[in-house]
Amino acid sequence: MSRKRLMNIQWRMTRFTLSVGLMAALPVLTLFIIFFKIDLMELFTATWLDIPVLLIGLVLIVMAGVVSGFTFGTGLKQRLEELVEATLRYEKGQFAHRVPPLGDDEIGLAGDRLNEMAQRIEKQVASLQRLSTEKAEMQDQLKKSVILEERQRLARELHDAVSQQLFAISMMSSAVQENLTNTDEVKIQKQIAMIEKMAGHAQKEMRALLLHLRPATLEGKGLREGLEELLQEFQAKQPIDIRAEITDIPPLPKGVEDHLFRIVQEGLSNVLRHSQATSVNIRLGATDAQVFLRMIDNGVGFEMNGQKAASYGMQMMQERADEIGGVLDLISAPGKGAQLSLKVPIVEDKGERADDPRVAGR
Repeated sequence: MSRKRLMNIQWRMTRFTLSVGLMAALPVLTLFIIFFKIDLMELFTATWLDIPVLLIGLVLIVMAGVVSGFTFGTGLKQRLEELVEATLRYEKGQFAHRVPPLGDDEIGLAGDRLNEMAQRIEKQVASLQRLSTEKAEMQDQLKKSVILEERQRLARELHDAVSQQLFAISMMSSAVQENLTNTDEVKIQKQIAMIEKMAGHAQKEMRALLLHLRPATLEGKGLREGLEELLQEFQAKQPIDIRAEITDIPPLPKGVEDHLFRIVQEGLSNVLRHSQATSVNIRLGATDAQVFLRMIDNGVGFEMNGQKAASYGMQMMQERADEIGGVLDLISAPGKGAQLSLKVPIVEDKGERADDPRVAGR
Protein backbone atom coordinates (compact mmCIF):
# COMPACT_ATOMS: atom_id res chain seq x y z
CA MET A 1 0.00 0.00 0.00
CA SER A 2 2.83 2.45 0.83
CA ARG A 3 4.53 1.69 -2.47
CA LYS A 4 1.32 2.48 -4.34
CA ARG A 5 0.94 5.85 -2.62
CA LEU A 6 4.50 6.83 -3.59
CA MET A 7 3.84 5.98 -7.23
CA ASN A 8 0.66 8.05 -7.09
CA ILE A 9 2.64 11.05 -5.88
CA GLN A 10 4.84 10.78 -8.94
CA TRP A 11 1.98 10.62 -11.43
CA ARG A 12 -0.11 13.19 -9.59
CA MET A 13 2.76 15.64 -9.90
CA THR A 14 2.90 14.90 -13.64
CA ARG A 15 -0.83 15.51 -14.04
CA PHE A 16 -0.57 18.70 -11.98
CA THR A 17 2.19 20.26 -14.09
CA LEU A 18 0.39 19.24 -17.29
CA SER A 19 -2.84 20.86 -16.08
CA VAL A 20 -1.04 24.05 -15.05
CA GLY A 21 0.67 24.26 -18.44
CA LEU A 22 -2.59 23.83 -20.33
CA MET A 23 -4.45 26.35 -18.18
CA ALA A 24 -1.61 28.89 -18.48
CA ALA A 25 -1.49 28.48 -22.27
CA LEU A 26 -4.96 30.02 -22.78
CA PRO A 27 -4.30 33.46 -21.18
CA VAL A 28 -0.83 33.57 -22.74
CA LEU A 29 -2.32 32.91 -26.17
CA THR A 30 -4.98 35.57 -25.58
CA LEU A 31 -2.39 38.18 -24.61
CA PHE A 32 -0.27 37.19 -27.62
CA ILE A 33 -3.20 37.74 -29.99
CA ILE A 34 -4.15 41.08 -28.43
CA PHE A 35 -0.58 42.43 -28.30
CA PHE A 36 0.36 41.50 -31.86
CA LYS A 37 -3.20 42.04 -33.21
CA ILE A 38 -3.25 38.67 -34.92
CA ASP A 39 -6.31 37.59 -36.85
CA LEU A 40 -7.87 34.49 -35.31
CA MET A 41 -8.55 32.92 -38.71
CA GLU A 42 -4.90 33.35 -39.68
CA LEU A 43 -3.84 31.82 -36.38
CA PHE A 44 -6.05 28.79 -36.82
CA THR A 45 -5.00 28.26 -40.42
CA ALA A 46 -1.27 28.92 -39.94
CA THR A 47 0.98 25.90 -40.54
CA TRP A 48 4.63 24.98 -40.29
CA LEU A 49 5.86 22.08 -42.40
CA ASP A 50 2.21 21.38 -43.20
CA ILE A 51 1.48 20.99 -39.46
CA PRO A 52 -0.92 23.40 -37.73
CA VAL A 53 0.92 25.83 -35.50
CA LEU A 54 -1.67 25.47 -32.73
CA LEU A 55 -1.16 21.69 -32.72
CA ILE A 56 2.61 22.15 -32.46
CA GLY A 57 2.16 24.55 -29.56
CA LEU A 58 -0.22 22.15 -27.81
CA VAL A 59 2.22 19.25 -28.19
CA LEU A 60 5.09 21.33 -26.84
CA ILE A 61 3.02 22.36 -23.81
CA VAL A 62 2.03 18.75 -23.11
CA MET A 63 5.62 17.52 -23.47
CA ALA A 64 6.97 20.26 -21.21
CA GLY A 65 4.34 19.53 -18.56
CA VAL A 66 4.83 15.77 -18.65
CA VAL A 67 8.66 15.89 -18.61
CA SER A 68 8.91 18.50 -15.87
CA GLY A 69 6.21 16.86 -13.72
CA PHE A 70 7.62 13.36 -14.15
CA THR A 71 11.17 14.51 -13.38
CA PHE A 72 10.15 16.44 -10.29
CA GLY A 73 7.77 13.68 -9.13
CA THR A 74 10.45 11.01 -9.54
CA GLY A 75 12.87 12.93 -7.34
CA LEU A 76 10.15 13.51 -4.76
CA LYS A 77 9.18 9.84 -4.78
CA GLN A 78 12.77 8.67 -4.30
CA ARG A 79 13.26 10.98 -1.34
CA LEU A 80 10.03 9.81 0.30
CA GLU A 81 11.04 6.19 -0.30
CA GLU A 82 14.22 6.84 1.70
CA LEU A 83 12.05 7.98 4.62
CA VAL A 84 9.75 4.95 4.31
CA GLU A 85 12.71 2.55 4.18
CA ALA A 86 14.20 4.17 7.27
CA THR A 87 10.97 3.85 9.25
CA LEU A 88 10.67 0.18 8.26
CA ARG A 89 14.26 -0.48 9.38
CA TYR A 90 13.66 1.28 12.70
CA GLU A 91 10.47 -0.75 13.16
CA LYS A 92 12.60 -3.90 12.85
CA GLY A 93 15.10 -2.61 15.42
CA GLN A 94 17.87 -1.64 12.95
CA PHE A 95 18.67 1.63 14.67
CA ALA A 96 22.18 1.83 13.17
CA HIS A 97 20.64 2.79 9.82
CA ARG A 98 20.86 6.47 8.85
CA VAL A 99 18.84 8.42 6.30
CA PRO A 100 21.10 9.97 3.62
CA PRO A 101 20.95 13.75 3.06
CA LEU A 102 17.64 14.58 1.37
CA GLY A 103 18.00 18.32 0.81
CA ASP A 104 17.25 21.53 2.67
CA ASP A 105 13.45 21.44 2.49
CA GLU A 106 10.88 19.82 4.79
CA ILE A 107 11.68 16.29 3.54
CA GLY A 108 15.35 16.78 4.34
CA LEU A 109 14.38 18.12 7.75
CA ALA A 110 12.24 15.01 8.37
CA GLY A 111 15.22 12.81 7.45
CA ASP A 112 17.47 14.69 9.87
CA ARG A 113 14.87 14.30 12.64
CA LEU A 114 14.64 10.56 11.95
CA ASN A 115 18.42 10.25 12.22
CA GLU A 116 18.41 12.11 15.52
CA MET A 117 15.61 9.87 16.81
CA ALA A 118 17.49 6.71 15.76
CA GLN A 119 20.66 8.00 17.43
CA ARG A 120 18.80 8.65 20.68
CA ILE A 121 17.18 5.22 20.61
CA GLU A 122 20.55 3.61 19.86
CA LYS A 123 22.02 5.34 22.91
CA GLN A 124 19.06 4.18 25.01
CA VAL A 125 19.56 0.60 23.82
CA ALA A 126 23.25 0.86 24.72
CA SER A 127 22.24 2.11 28.16
CA LEU A 128 19.78 -0.75 28.57
CA GLN A 129 22.42 -3.29 27.60
CA ARG A 130 24.95 -1.67 29.94
CA LEU A 131 22.40 -1.82 32.75
CA SER A 132 21.72 -5.48 31.98
CA THR A 133 25.46 -6.16 32.19
CA GLU A 134 25.68 -4.41 35.55
CA LYS A 135 22.66 -6.36 36.68
CA ALA A 136 24.31 -9.64 35.62
CA GLU A 137 27.48 -8.74 37.52
CA MET A 138 25.41 -7.92 40.58
CA GLN A 139 23.70 -11.28 40.25
CA ASP A 140 27.10 -12.95 40.18
CA GLN A 141 28.05 -11.20 43.40
CA LEU A 142 24.77 -12.22 45.03
CA LYS A 143 24.81 -15.76 43.68
CA LYS A 144 23.98 -17.42 46.97
CA SER A 145 20.88 -15.31 47.42
CA VAL A 146 19.83 -16.01 43.83
CA ILE A 147 20.25 -19.75 44.31
CA LEU A 148 18.19 -19.63 47.49
CA GLU A 149 15.43 -17.69 45.76
CA GLU A 150 15.46 -20.12 42.83
CA ARG A 151 15.18 -23.09 45.16
CA GLN A 152 12.23 -21.49 46.91
CA ARG A 153 10.54 -20.88 43.56
CA LEU A 154 11.13 -24.44 42.46
CA ALA A 155 9.79 -25.68 45.78
CA ARG A 156 6.60 -23.70 45.26
CA GLU A 157 6.17 -24.98 41.72
CA LEU A 158 6.86 -28.55 42.80
CA HIS A 159 4.22 -28.17 45.48
CA ASP A 160 1.66 -26.47 43.26
CA ALA A 161 2.14 -28.58 40.12
CA VAL A 162 3.94 -31.88 40.53
CA SER A 163 2.85 -32.71 44.08
CA GLN A 164 -0.81 -32.21 43.22
CA GLN A 165 -0.53 -34.47 40.20
CA LEU A 166 1.25 -37.11 42.24
CA PHE A 167 -1.49 -36.86 44.86
CA ALA A 168 -4.10 -37.35 42.13
CA ILE A 169 -2.17 -40.39 40.87
CA SER A 170 -2.16 -41.79 44.38
CA MET A 171 -5.92 -41.34 44.73
CA MET A 172 -6.55 -42.85 41.31
CA SER A 173 -4.34 -45.82 42.16
CA SER A 174 -6.38 -46.41 45.33
CA ALA A 175 -9.55 -46.38 43.24
CA VAL A 176 -8.07 -48.93 40.87
CA GLN A 177 -7.17 -51.16 43.79
CA GLU A 178 -10.77 -51.02 45.01
CA ASN A 179 -12.10 -51.89 41.56
CA LEU A 180 -9.80 -54.85 41.03
CA THR A 181 -12.42 -57.14 42.57
CA ASN A 182 -15.10 -55.83 40.19
CA THR A 183 -15.72 -57.14 36.70
CA ASP A 184 -15.89 -53.72 35.07
CA GLU A 185 -12.65 -54.03 33.07
CA VAL A 186 -13.46 -51.00 30.88
CA LYS A 187 -13.67 -48.73 33.92
CA ILE A 188 -10.38 -50.08 35.27
CA GLN A 189 -8.68 -49.56 31.90
CA LYS A 190 -9.88 -45.94 31.79
CA GLN A 191 -8.56 -45.32 35.29
CA ILE A 192 -5.19 -46.86 34.42
CA ALA A 193 -4.99 -44.71 31.27
CA MET A 194 -5.77 -41.64 33.38
CA ILE A 195 -3.00 -42.60 35.80
CA GLU A 196 -0.55 -42.95 32.92
CA LYS A 197 -1.53 -39.56 31.52
CA MET A 198 -1.17 -37.80 34.87
CA ALA A 199 2.17 -39.49 35.47
CA GLY A 200 3.37 -38.24 32.06
CA HIS A 201 2.33 -34.69 32.89
CA ALA A 202 4.07 -34.89 36.26
CA GLN A 203 7.22 -36.19 34.58
CA LYS A 204 7.21 -33.32 32.08
CA GLU A 205 6.73 -30.78 34.87
CA MET A 206 9.62 -32.31 36.81
CA ARG A 207 11.91 -32.26 33.76
CA ALA A 208 11.05 -28.64 33.05
CA LEU A 209 11.74 -27.62 36.64
CA LEU A 210 15.03 -29.49 36.64
CA LEU A 211 15.97 -27.56 33.53
CA HIS A 212 15.77 -24.35 35.60
CA LEU A 213 18.45 -25.71 37.94
CA ARG A 214 20.98 -24.58 35.34
CA PRO A 215 23.13 -21.65 36.58
CA ALA A 216 21.55 -18.19 36.47
CA THR A 217 24.46 -16.92 34.35
CA LEU A 218 26.89 -18.48 31.90
CA GLU A 219 29.59 -18.50 34.62
CA GLY A 220 32.60 -17.58 32.52
CA LYS A 221 31.53 -19.39 29.33
CA GLY A 222 30.70 -17.71 26.05
CA LEU A 223 27.12 -17.67 24.81
CA ARG A 224 27.73 -20.21 22.06
CA GLU A 225 29.55 -22.63 24.35
CA GLY A 226 26.94 -22.31 27.08
CA LEU A 227 24.04 -22.88 24.68
CA GLU A 228 25.71 -25.90 23.09
CA GLU A 229 26.17 -27.49 26.52
CA LEU A 230 22.57 -26.66 27.46
CA LEU A 231 21.18 -28.18 24.26
CA GLN A 232 23.35 -31.29 24.58
CA GLU A 233 22.13 -31.85 28.12
CA PHE A 234 18.52 -31.19 27.16
CA GLN A 235 18.76 -33.56 24.18
CA ALA A 236 20.27 -36.31 26.33
CA LYS A 237 17.53 -36.15 28.97
CA GLN A 238 14.36 -35.19 27.05
CA PRO A 239 12.45 -37.11 24.34
CA ILE A 240 12.54 -34.16 21.92
CA ASP A 241 14.59 -33.89 18.73
CA ILE A 242 16.57 -30.62 18.81
CA ARG A 243 18.11 -29.20 15.67
CA ALA A 244 20.29 -26.19 16.41
CA GLU A 245 22.23 -23.84 14.14
CA ILE A 246 24.43 -21.42 16.07
CA THR A 247 26.60 -19.25 13.83
CA ASP A 248 29.41 -16.94 14.86
CA ILE A 249 28.22 -13.81 16.61
CA PRO A 250 30.29 -10.77 17.63
CA PRO A 251 31.24 -10.20 21.28
CA LEU A 252 28.21 -9.08 23.27
CA PRO A 253 27.84 -7.44 26.69
CA LYS A 254 27.61 -9.91 29.52
CA GLY A 255 24.03 -8.92 30.33
CA VAL A 256 22.90 -9.51 26.74
CA GLU A 257 24.50 -12.97 26.65
CA ASP A 258 22.93 -13.94 29.98
CA HIS A 259 19.48 -12.80 28.87
CA LEU A 260 19.74 -14.63 25.54
CA PHE A 261 20.82 -17.77 27.38
CA ARG A 262 17.90 -17.57 29.79
CA ILE A 263 15.39 -16.86 26.99
CA VAL A 264 16.50 -20.05 25.21
CA GLN A 265 16.31 -21.91 28.52
CA GLU A 266 12.82 -20.60 29.24
CA GLY A 267 11.71 -21.36 25.68
CA LEU A 268 12.85 -24.99 25.96
CA SER A 269 11.09 -25.29 29.30
CA ASN A 270 7.84 -24.01 27.81
CA VAL A 271 8.12 -26.39 24.85
CA LEU A 272 8.57 -29.30 27.24
CA ARG A 273 5.73 -28.32 29.56
CA HIS A 274 3.07 -27.09 27.16
CA SER A 275 3.67 -27.79 23.48
CA GLN A 276 3.66 -31.64 23.31
CA ALA A 277 6.22 -31.18 20.53
CA THR A 278 8.51 -33.89 19.16
CA SER A 279 11.06 -31.56 17.55
CA VAL A 280 12.44 -28.05 18.02
CA ASN A 281 14.50 -26.01 15.57
CA ILE A 282 16.76 -23.32 17.06
CA ARG A 283 18.76 -20.79 15.09
CA LEU A 284 21.03 -18.11 16.56
CA GLY A 285 23.19 -15.73 14.59
CA ALA A 286 23.95 -12.12 13.70
CA THR A 287 23.20 -9.98 10.65
CA ASP A 288 22.66 -6.29 9.88
CA ALA A 289 23.99 -5.19 13.29
CA GLN A 290 21.46 -7.46 15.02
CA VAL A 291 21.51 -10.72 16.94
CA PHE A 292 18.57 -12.89 15.96
CA LEU A 293 17.10 -15.94 17.71
CA ARG A 294 14.42 -18.19 16.27
CA MET A 295 12.80 -21.21 17.99
CA ILE A 296 10.20 -23.28 16.12
CA ASP A 297 8.40 -26.36 17.51
CA ASN A 298 5.89 -28.73 15.94
CA GLY A 299 3.62 -28.86 19.00
CA VAL A 300 -0.10 -28.39 19.46
CA GLY A 301 0.10 -24.59 19.35
CA PHE A 302 -2.52 -22.29 20.85
CA GLU A 303 -4.77 -19.33 20.14
CA MET A 304 -2.79 -16.08 20.21
CA ASN A 305 -5.65 -14.25 21.94
CA GLY A 306 -6.28 -17.01 24.46
CA GLN A 307 -5.19 -17.30 28.06
CA LYS A 308 -2.69 -19.99 27.14
CA ALA A 309 -0.50 -17.43 25.39
CA ALA A 310 0.33 -15.90 28.77
CA SER A 311 1.01 -19.31 30.34
CA TYR A 312 3.50 -20.05 27.54
CA GLY A 313 6.10 -18.10 29.47
CA MET A 314 5.88 -15.10 27.18
CA GLN A 315 5.83 -12.55 29.98
CA MET A 316 9.17 -13.57 31.47
CA MET A 317 10.87 -13.73 28.07
CA GLN A 318 9.33 -10.39 27.06
CA GLU A 319 10.73 -8.74 30.18
CA ARG A 320 14.21 -10.09 29.42
CA ALA A 321 13.96 -8.92 25.79
CA ASP A 322 12.89 -5.43 26.92
CA GLU A 323 15.88 -5.16 29.27
CA ILE A 324 18.32 -5.57 26.35
CA GLY A 325 16.35 -3.48 23.84
CA GLY A 326 15.16 -6.50 21.84
CA VAL A 327 12.02 -7.10 19.78
CA LEU A 328 10.28 -10.38 20.71
CA ASP A 329 7.47 -11.95 18.67
CA LEU A 330 5.52 -15.17 19.22
CA ILE A 331 3.40 -16.69 16.46
CA SER A 332 1.20 -19.74 16.95
CA ALA A 333 -2.06 -21.36 15.91
CA PRO A 334 -3.88 -24.49 17.12
CA GLY A 335 -2.26 -27.55 15.59
CA LYS A 336 0.47 -25.49 13.89
CA GLY A 337 3.12 -25.34 16.61
CA ALA A 338 4.73 -22.10 17.76
CA GLN A 339 7.52 -19.81 16.54
CA LEU A 340 9.47 -17.48 18.80
CA SER A 341 11.52 -14.74 17.13
CA LEU A 342 13.88 -12.33 18.90
CA LYS A 343 16.01 -9.51 17.43
CA VAL A 344 18.50 -7.60 19.58
CA PRO A 345 20.43 -4.63 18.13
CA ILE A 346 24.21 -4.73 18.45
CA VAL A 347 25.31 -1.28 19.55
CA GLU A 348 28.69 0.12 20.50
CA ASP A 349 28.56 1.36 24.06
CA LYS A 350 30.71 4.49 23.88
CA GLY A 351 30.17 5.03 27.58
CA GLU A 352 32.58 2.22 28.45
CA ARG A 353 36.22 3.17 28.90
CA ALA A 354 38.85 1.66 26.65
CA ASP A 355 40.81 0.52 29.69
CA ASP A 356 37.81 -1.34 31.10
CA PRO A 357 38.93 -4.99 31.48
CA ARG A 358 35.55 -6.18 30.17
CA VAL A 359 36.08 -4.23 26.95
CA ALA A 360 39.75 -5.18 26.64
CA GLY A 361 38.91 -8.85 27.03
CA ARG A 362 36.47 -8.90 24.09
